[in-house]
Amino acid sequence: MIVRIDFNSDEALYMQLYNQIIIGIANSDISEGENLPSVRDLAEDIGINMHTVNKAYSILRQEGYLKLDRRKGAVIAIEADQYKAKQELADELKVLLAKAICRGVGRDQVHGLIEEIYNGYGYE
Repeated sequence: MIVRIDFNSDEALYMQLYNQIIIGIANSDISEGENLPSVRDLAEDIGINMHTVNKAYSILRQEGYLKLDRRKGAVIAIEADQYKAKQELADELKVLLAKAICRGVGRDQVHGLIEEIYNGYGYE
């Protein structure tokens, strides 16, 4: 798993790691049942604090993307609750769409962008 952390970004390091793992799952770079590196190993590999990796893993576990197994460590295990996922998506989209509207981004541009991003994950 290749992780790129932007130490100059305003985004928190744990969120960058969290987002990259989610995108890796969506891109099929990381598969169901696949082990992630241990907290210590990943922290050393990318040069960040172990607590930062642990926080990202903890959020991923809480949101149903990851299970912690005493023998295997962190394992991708997606719990698919489509109703909950749709509700969370709607909540996040409300804010993103409000920002887009405030900045003059039109409906067709939003739809085109969503199609482009969705297709980029290999789902058409």
